[in-house]
Amino acid sequence: MGDEVVLLSIWPSMFGMRVQIALEEKGVKYEYKEEDLINKSALLLKMNPIHKKVPVLIHNGKPVCESSIAVQYIDEVWKDKFPLLPSDPYQRAQARFWADYIDKKIYDAGRKVWTTKGEDQEVGKKEFIDCLKVLEGALGDNPYFGGEEFGFVDVSLVPFYCWFYSYETCGNFSIEAECPKLIAWAKRCRERESVSKSLPDPQKIYDFVLQLKKRIGLE
Repeated sequence: MGDEVVLLSIWPSMFGMRVQIALEEKGVKYEYKEEDLINKSALLLKMNPIHKKVPVLIHNGKPVCESSIAVQYIDEVWKDKFPLLPSDPYQRAQARFWADYIDKKIYDAGRKVWTTKGEDQEVGKKEFIDCLKVLEGALGDNPYFGGEEFGFVDVSLVPFYCWFYSYETCGNFSIEAECPKLIAWAKRCRERESVSKSLPDPQKIYDFVLQLKKRIGLE
């Protein structure tokens, strides 16, 4: 009897996409279950009683919560296939540092772009671009954040790529004009089957964002 792997998420969640990409990279068979965050399932509440959030990775009945932790868990459990974290302790620490930077900066900065207007939005746009430029500097001239190989930091950041169109359209700016190397990196990642299978169409994300904007009274 093989492993039973279930992923609880919602389709627009960049955090859920991370876990999907990691599972796809490792060739792990899993069942995806779409959640309704307004009417949360009994399974979600049981598996993540503390935060009651997605994504939740369930492996043989045991939950692993928080996307970054879930990706590391996947890397450790299925370690015989394509490592996501480097073997060198220092390089591994650096990868975790940049993934932590992404967690602490990019989501909130991007959210400010589409949930605000006027001066507040301009501040949000500057903060968002500044964060992306920091990441572009960390990428340097490498094809991926880990160097030649796709890895943990790439998995952490690339799901945001499908949200870029929404940020740009809501904020009336071009990420490629500001961070061309980062966009080239994102397109490179998108060519991987694990990424292309896990990221929804940017237009679909934008339609979702417009619905959210109406719901919170921004439209």
